[in-house]
Amino acid sequence: MELAGVDYKLKNTRAAKRELLAALELDPHDAYTREFLGTLYFLDGNLEAALKHWNSIEKPRLRNVSVQPPAKLDPALLQNAIGFNAPQILSSDALLGAEARLDNLGIYPHPRVELAPAGGGNYDATLHLPERDLWGDTWWEGALSWLSGLPYATVYPAIYNLDHEALNVTSLLRWDSEKRRAFADVSLPLLHESKYRLRFYFDGRDENWNLTNTFFGAGPVLSDLNVRRVAGGAELRSVVSGRWSWSTGLEVANRSFRNLTPQAAVAGRSFFTGGNSLTYWARVDRSLLRLPERRFTVDGSAEGRIGREFANGLGSFGTARGSLGAHWFPQAKGDDYEMQARVRAGESFGDVPFDELFQLGIERDNDLWLRGHAGTSDGRKGAASLGRRYFLTNWDVDKNVYGNGFFTVKLGPFVDNGAIADSSGLFGSERWLWDAGAQCKIRVLGTMTIILSYGRDLRGGRDAFYGTVVH
Repeated sequence: MELAGVDYKLKNTRAAKRELLAALELDPHDAYTREFLGTLYFLDGNLEAALKHWNSIEKPRLRNVSVQPPAKLDPALLQNAIGFNAPQILSSDALLGAEARLDNLGIYPHPRVELAPAGGGNYDATLHLPERDLWGDTWWEGALSWLSGLPYATVYPAIYNLDHEALNVTSLLRWDSEKRRAFADVSLPLLHESKYRLRFYFDGRDENWNLTNTFFGAGPVLSDLNVRRVAGGAELRSVVSGRWSWSTGLEVANRSFRNLTPQAAVAGRSFFTGGNSLTYWARVDRSLLRLPERRFTVDGSAEGRIGREFANGLGSFGTARGSLGAHWFPQAKGDDYEMQARVRAGESFGDVPFDELFQLGIERDNDLWLRGHAGTSDGRKGAASLGRRYFLTNWDVDKNVYGNGFFTVKLGPFVDNGAIADSSGLFGSERWLWDAGAQCKIRVLGTMTIILSYGRDLRGGRDAFYGTVVH
């Protein structure tokens, strides 16, 4: 503890923390060490780590809790989401729970809790909650979000916090002649509880696929497959705590296929038969490891789907998916450097329709990105490898290179690795796929991110340039 005091006076807070952590190994219940260590993390802006140590000595006790700017959301619903108030002690579980419930409302993209000493050992808590309201914080911010997809023939109409009840309507309209799509999503808190969110959605697609290099059936190549799909469903999500949540849902879909060759229609009957289907799914998301002192987290998810095809001769199908993701800020404060790694795997069984196959490649309607493999060819989907079983890893590092009040720019390398297969032999990749490259993330007004990437297929020698917007 004495060495920690010397290091702190020398402004070497990293060494001071190291000495204090060593002191805790000798006496885990020493109040002075806990207070000193929590204060150092508090000065770093690492509130979760500070609370971890302060809570053991019944700190910090709240004198006041306020929201800035003043919220337009119904006050009772907002307080239900925050969950803590004066004069209670703010715990790390309460902090994480509040962040998870505020995120579940869908109108607070970047909530932040700030503590300020208030005398007498008490603290004032200020929740900084820039709120999406109707079109956005301002009309021009809403217009920017709506029109951000114009370079690829897409608009994103959205209205938030209708009637001040966190009732949100988001949508997507794409008029690209090769992959038309109309999507709408309506969500709201269930039973006026922020931890429950009920969502209804509609998704209609009319897409042209070029499967010249990804379908291995006999006969002429499938270079002009037309896929039409209309689906609608409902989902319920529950935030149990700041460390885990679950969701469940039901979907009804109708699909049809045009321009099929006779050979493909016979060989791929289970994939290319049109008709109706019913699917049920359940998902769990869990925080598996949190090391706030190291600013390191590991999260996991698991999802299961069961469905049935009602076309004559077809039957049931199912899917199991899982993922592990690690997130690390190497420095004690700020986000100058950021590292992420993710491992995902999945497998489908039974009469899986074509539109339910996994695909490894970079494309806007697909989240299994291999960033050196383009998901489209001349605007048509089908360039990415398809299959019923996949394994994928993604690793990337971001470095802040520029920032002002309007936008921030991050640059960094990435490495992707994956494989995909199908027991039918009609789809899949013949070998492991390796991609490497660099990407640029431009965060605009804290509401949307422009992603520009260059990836190279290390085995095939092909390049992929890609750009999209993430809201």
